[in-house]
Amino acid sequence: MCDLERGDGSGTVFRDEHWAAQIVPGYDVPGWYILRARRHAERITALDPAELASFGRRAQDLVAAVTEVTSAPATYLMVFGENYPHFHALIAARGADVPAELRGGNIMALRSSHTDASAAFGLLPGVQAAYARRAAT
Repeated sequence: MCDLERGDGSGTVFRDEHWAAQIVPGYDVPGWYILRARRHAERITALDPAELASFGRRAQDLVAAVTEVTSAPATYLMVFGENYPHFHALIAARGADVPAELRGGNIMALRSSHTDASAAFGLLPGVQAAYARRAAT
């Protein structure tokens, strides 16, 4: 997650002083975005007051934008933190076609079989615009 800060910014929905949201290689399933702290913080308990105060609004606006663009019946916000020791959340649109046994946390099983960078990047302009509208209010 820290390496993303040094990346080229492709796939970025937004970037502000504390947070960035983007499509991340390996998680480039259409409708999946990583919302991450821009500075290194390993857990939510390591966020500073400004990061913590802004996290809820950024997460809310991103989930709403993804839901609007994908028309997903559910959009998940998941935080695990075991594989990558850098605070981040996965926002994952769950389509109506996802079977019951792959809903909730089990949606992670779709990561390898549903990766489609072209389709993921195809949704990006709509998510960027929907996010910008929400963030401006």
